[in-house]
Amino acid sequence: MGSRVPRSWPAGGAHRPSSPLTPDSMFPKASLLLGLTVPGSHLWTFQKAFADVSKNHGYFTMSVELAVASFSSGSKDMQAHRLLEVGRAQQESWTVIFLMDLELGQTICRKRAEDLGHCPLQEGPGEKKVSCTFVVDSQPWITQFTLVNSTCQQNQGKGPPSPAADPLPLDDVPGS
Repeated sequence: MGSRVPRSWPAGGAHRPSSPLTPDSMFPKASLLLGLTVPGSHLWTFQKAFADVSKNHGYFTMSVELAVASFSSGSKDMQAHRLLEVGRAQQESWTVIFLMDLELGQTICRKRAEDLGHCPLQEGPGEKKVSCTFVVDSQPWITQFTLVNSTCQQNQGKGPPSPAADPLPLDDVPGS
């Protein structure tokens, strides 16, 4: 038996819409589409929040090392910088991106010294401390750590930076 085309369909099998598209008929469809996309975009922003992470987390500590080394090598000072304190330690949800606040101190050792971990800090009138916020993207499965962003400011004397102090880009830290 041959195939039959239903009588309500025009020849050639083309289908005509049962009702014309009007603004009134499109409103419910547009509302449905908007209702489906808005929660999805809200969920995306929720997933990108940073949450506290252990300062001893393996990938976090490697990210801190990268941030300190990047700052030290990028500064104009002849001396290396060393980590003094980790303030904020956070990880972006669903990623291996870390946000960290670090306090760095200038050492008396040159940048290329072998053992910077045991190098004494500069003390007295030449003492320099810097507070920085770093964002590091970690891809540990391929051993890749990338400094995404950094903002640093010179501490005025001892203690936290002055609230009126302007943040400085990595290369513009005074005396560096």
